[in-house]
Amino acid sequence: MSVDQKMSSRKKKDPTRRNVVLLRLIPRYPASISTVQLRDALLQEDPDFDISPRSLQRDLEGMLNGRFNLMCSKDHEDAAIRRKRPYRWSYEPHARAGAPVMSSAEALALCLSENHLRHLLPPDVMALLGPHFSDAHSRINGQISGGHGRWAQRVRSMPNGKALLPAVVDGTVWNTVAEALLHQRQLQVDYLSRAKGESKRMNLHPKGLVSRGPASYLIASVSGYQDVRHFALHRIVQASLLDLRSDDDAFDMDHYLPGAAFTPRQGSGNIELIAEIHPQLAWTLRETPLCEDQHLEAMEATDWVRLHAQLPDDQENFWWLYSLGDNIRVLQPTALREAILERNQRVISLY
Repeated sequence: MSVDQKMSSRKKKDPTRRNVVLLRLIPRYPASISTVQLRDALLQEDPDFDISPRSLQRDLEGMLNGRFNLMCSKDHEDAAIRRKRPYRWSYEPHARAGAPVMSSAEALALCLSENHLRHLLPPDVMALLGPHFSDAHSRINGQISGGHGRWAQRVRSMPNGKALLPAVVDGTVWNTVAEALLHQRQLQVDYLSRAKGESKRMNLHPKGLVSRGPASYLIASVSGYQDVRHFALHRIVQASLLDLRSDDDAFDMDHYLPGAAFTPRQGSGNIELIAEIHPQLAWTLRETPLCEDQHLEAMEATDWVRLHAQLPDDQENFWWLYSLGDNIRVLQPTALREAILERNQRVISLY
């Protein structure tokens, strides 16, 4: 037998390669996969991974189960599930994320993002990321001894401005929407209309997902219509995955978002903002500019600064400028200046 033939034979018999792929195929509980599905997936990955169902079950119940926090349906608390064949496998709900080992920089980044995402994602969605955050904390705490053993608790992300609590999204709805997006399947949903206060059933063609502040939105079109809309996930009462392919081939998220109703536009283009701003605000904008072509210039006989910037003509920018109060005096455009003045007069009239 030649050297190449010996190496090829050894490769086919090497269980380590097969088990590495096998572990990647097993989902985290409550999702699960049967031994038959695992065997088929292994063969699809590499024909050399041919293994009998009995041998596969023996590997899973033996060294893999003991080392990698696996769960088998034969040990389930529900007797009906225990009786089902073939057995199904999952990782334990809070099993640590697998190889490769997380670096210190990755662990710090995850600890920082955990605090940031807590203000953005629904609790059930945050729970899906829990094992990864736990792995990051363990990585940091395992590297540092003594009085800094709980160093991960010193990492924080603070929201800019008042952060509302995330809208509550049903975990089953989130999982179903995720499956539909990833596998390009249609969804049947019961959607609660904020205007009418009642739910309506419709079939959706999912196209994307947007997280905006405390809420997440499914970008989709309603079956039978071409226009694209966004649907708040927390107002989806129930969602079912349909065995129908969704139509999303022509969708472009970058093209859609500027015209979406997330930030209703006052006009079709940009505005040229000219304003006088407080020196502390000027300092902030030097460090974190409004836009790439922002320009700040000193003014004579005052420590205030003149600001020039090109901004989208939308409500988001209007509300940001209005919130600056007496730290800014808008000069141009005239329509924006008058809109701020009019709103201030209405506020004064309330007091």
